[in-house]
Amino acid sequence: MITSRLTRNWEYVQSSLGGPWEAWRKDKLNNHYNLAWSEVELPHCFNGLDAMDPDVPYYQGQGWYRTLLEIDNPYPGGRTLLHFEGAGQRTDVYVYEDLVGSHVGGYDEFTIDITDRVLQGNFPSYYNGKIPVAIKCDNTRNLETIPSDVSDFNLYGGLYRYVNLVYVPAVSVETLHVVSTATAERAEAAVHVKLYRPGVSDDSQVCMRLQVRDGAGRQVYTTELEQAAWEGSWVVAEFQVEQPQLWSPDTPNLYTCELTLGEGAGKTVHSERFGFRWFAFERKGPFYLNGERLLLRGTHRHEDHAGVGAAMTEAMIKEEMKLIKDMGANFIRLGHYQQSRIALEQCDELGLLVWEEIPWCRGGLGGEGYRQQCKDMLTAMIEQHRNHPCIILWGMGNENDWEADFSHWDENEIRAFMRELHELSHKLDDTRLTAIRRCEFCKDIIDVYSPSIWAGWYRGVYPEYEAYSRVGFEGTERFLHVEWGADNVAGRHVSKPYTGFEEIQRGQGADERDGDYLLTGGDPRVSMLGDWSETYFCDMIDWYLRAQENMPWLTGTAQWSFKDFSTPVRPDSPIPYLNMKGVVERDFTKKEAYYVFQSYWSKVPMVRIYGGGMDVRAGRADEAQLIRVYANCASVELMVNGVSAGVRERRVQDYPSAGLRWSVGLQPGVNHLVALARDEQGVVVAQDETTFHYQTEAWELPAELRLTAQTETDGRVRLEAKAYDKHGVFCADSAVRVHFGLAGVGRLLDNLGTVRGSRNIELANGRACIYVDPRGGKSVASVYAEGLDTAFVEIKG
Repeated sequence: MITSRLTRNWEYVQSSLGGPWEAWRKDKLNNHYNLAWSEVELPHCFNGLDAMDPDVPYYQGQGWYRTLLEIDNPYPGGRTLLHFEGAGQRTDVYVYEDLVGSHVGGYDEFTIDITDRVLQGNFPSYYNGKIPVAIKCDNTRNLETIPSDVSDFNLYGGLYRYVNLVYVPAVSVETLHVVSTATAERAEAAVHVKLYRPGVSDDSQVCMRLQVRDGAGRQVYTTELEQAAWEGSWVVAEFQVEQPQLWSPDTPNLYTCELTLGEGAGKTVHSERFGFRWFAFERKGPFYLNGERLLLRGTHRHEDHAGVGAAMTEAMIKEEMKLIKDMGANFIRLGHYQQSRIALEQCDELGLLVWEEIPWCRGGLGGEGYRQQCKDMLTAMIEQHRNHPCIILWGMGNENDWEADFSHWDENEIRAFMRELHELSHKLDDTRLTAIRRCEFCKDIIDVYSPSIWAGWYRGVYPEYEAYSRVGFEGTERFLHVEWGADNVAGRHVSKPYTGFEEIQRGQGADERDGDYLLTGGDPRVSMLGDWSETYFCDMIDWYLRAQENMPWLTGTAQWSFKDFSTPVRPDSPIPYLNMKGVVERDFTKKEAYYVFQSYWSKVPMVRIYGGGMDVRAGRADEAQLIRVYANCASVELMVNGVSAGVRERRVQDYPSAGLRWSVGLQPGVNHLVALARDEQGVVVAQDETTFHYQTEAWELPAELRLTAQTETDGRVRLEAKAYDKHGVFCADSAVRVHFGLAGVGRLLDNLGTVRGSRNIELANGRACIYVDPRGGKSVASVYAEGLDTAFVEIKG
């Protein structure tokens, strides 16, 4: 098998063409009727920017791609394939004007065999022997497909995962699965192989050589055999490994199974990695991996990134997964769809246990085509990702009790179909368990259930988190709490975070209910009444993680979500259309919450002074200020302007910040803090420092905005807006919504869904910024807020 990524030499047009001929018409007619094709590089998402546009809905429709391929298959009688790692949401593939294959579903992989049309030829001579390929991606909403567009994420369109050109011989491997069981003493495995041989009708002999190697490259098993070609999946070998190197989050040991098929010019090699491990969700008890209790410390991931939408490159995905592992996580739920093979490979390598699910998300239950898509995507997910040892749970759906897309609603019908998916999952893979989140009337059907517990955000209060969790635990056979957290605006810090818990109903559960995500209406809740600050979020995380250390029955939890992400159902967020529950921003910039998780989960020494990125802190001159530090070390010493404020020992149950907090006096103006973290022997093993201005002047309501422009070393211009009262005092807590604008040759670098890349945004602690590409000319930038005069600044290129 020979594989090459097709990343370059693509053109794209966002339009619904009248037919595939329009993709090629300009080549024959000398640019008459020319569409606005532009050069793009794959992966490419045609909602990379408009998903975060505050003024217009994101585009849902057709997007067309075209390229010319040089085909040179070296295998006699071989097949030429286009392998798609994922494309949204419905895909048609054309060779010149002829449809050669289609796929429904935006997240599972699929392969289109273009061999016969390539061999047929008859392409225009002006392509000089190259093969014209056009691909239509369509994310137009269709109620009879999944996921529902009332889901809390965008249904992106485009070739947003890699496309590969693949050459295989006439007989090749379609799938290879290594199915194993293991103990500490011995592992047993069977190798299941399915062949791909269209057009080969005879059962001629197939020569095979199988080799299995451990992570160091040592051979642990080999065999050679000759067998008549077969239909379906067949066990080609079974083997045992004594004293296997087990896979776990601390020791993610991987083995490689390599199958050489055929010989001579038709020889091809297929390789798959796998691992040995066993796990158990104890009934009414904790989670065990390889016989030992493991508290699952998790988060969630969407395939979504600033400026590119779903079109994350391999480098981006690797960076994100490394950040998750460095935070100290050992578990991740991939929400709410099958994700890139690259993400799963990283989970294998880094040691991150996985819950992966199909996108039956909200909306109800459609007809036969809808149900078949669910089954097809479940089958594809299991067949394509079965070898990954990181996966322990196959998710059957998410929030399937959320009615929306159909006039009919029948709980019994949903239950029956959920059971069908559960049984199909176990038929396809009996080595893993099934799971769903938030569908109480289906919780008895699947193996592992997560009720909705949003204590301290959509319902309830976080000091009662343990009680809510215990109720959820008692109400199901195998309990796992996924999805908890709070929206938090990067850079928004408060001295006294929201604690108006007396306004929140008690004893009514902590489950999110339809409409709770809205900022108006419904019962009082922190998401509506709170300050959306990083401070509140850190307090909540601190409480949750401290509590989890003393819940011996707990399997684990997963915070929602690791990174801020775009969503069409949240237009009123401080950054419109952004779910802001991330511990990092949409461009990987860390928020303070990242360090709180590290202080509990990471084994690498770390220390962080809360609010380390704050330029201004405010208070009275004679008022002591609370300084909190997060660390995973034995003790921390805080230095304030060169003078020690004392040493504090870290005590997990001393809330907040595990006892690492100081009440100190600050001098008006510039202050410098240093935190020295020490191990049990008193050796400094980590250090953090920050410098800020301490503002003692009191301020009134904002009366004006001031706008400044600063040219950066990379040529961009940084615009910063600040709010001041009528006396000219900086309003250090202002959260008014501002709007940036630009006139001239420059370009605002906006629609990124970050606090530095959004033209419509609420101030964080009295300020907001955005960048401009001046493009070598003059522009005038502006910023305004309701009730305040517009401020201007000139930008010179």
